[in-house]
Amino acid sequence: MDDHSQNTVAEETQTLFEAPPMAEQERMVEAVLFASAEPVTVRDLEARMPHGCEPGTALEHLRKRYDGRGVNIVRVGDAWALRTASDLGFLMQKETVETRKLSRAAIETLAIIAYHQPVTRAEIEEVRGVSVSRGTIDQLLEMDWIRLGRRKMTPGRPVTFVVTPVFLDHFGLESARDLPGLKELRAAGLLENRPPPGSLPMGGRSDSDEVEEQPELFGD
Repeated sequence: MDDHSQNTVAEETQTLFEAPPMAEQERMVEAVLFASAEPVTVRDLEARMPHGCEPGTALEHLRKRYDGRGVNIVRVGDAWALRTASDLGFLMQKETVETRKLSRAAIETLAIIAYHQPVTRAEIEEVRGVSVSRGTIDQLLEMDWIRLGRRKMTPGRPVTFVVTPVFLDHFGLESARDLPGLKELRAAGLLENRPPPGSLPMGGRSDSDEVEEQPELFGD
């Protein structure tokens, strides 16, 4: 093969693997970031883009183009992603205020758990003097105000209940130690004055007998 033929092959090979213009590379990077559900690394871009591309450089150019716009190109760890500009995040928020009324049974149960945690269902019933319906516990679990705690090392290994960080956050408490005293709790109507534990037969009445709603207390 003569020199002319070698030069022709070299030129064709160079043309074959020549990288697209930087503007086109930016468009490629933009398309990948827009379509990806997860942040994309430079290595991922290199694997997708034609040979010879410089995704890192294209990313930097594109990032500058997006500065000051409603969507920015931001770094997430070792990857990159399209994200709403931080000062416009409020436009994406949708606040829904839902008022949920708790029955007196639920209020008392929640108060007992908060003050006596970890506490078993049987211990709650002993303090209240009445049985606790499954619906009451389920409602508090659904609201994420209580959760299952560790099992007690007693016969039957009963589960216990404790309040959650969601409960503490809702009432502006750093920890359960910041709860008001029992006198304040009863004064606020959150815990009725009950006869001492054991003065009423267990299961003498249940939560289903208490239909009274507490309108404002513990409402969202």
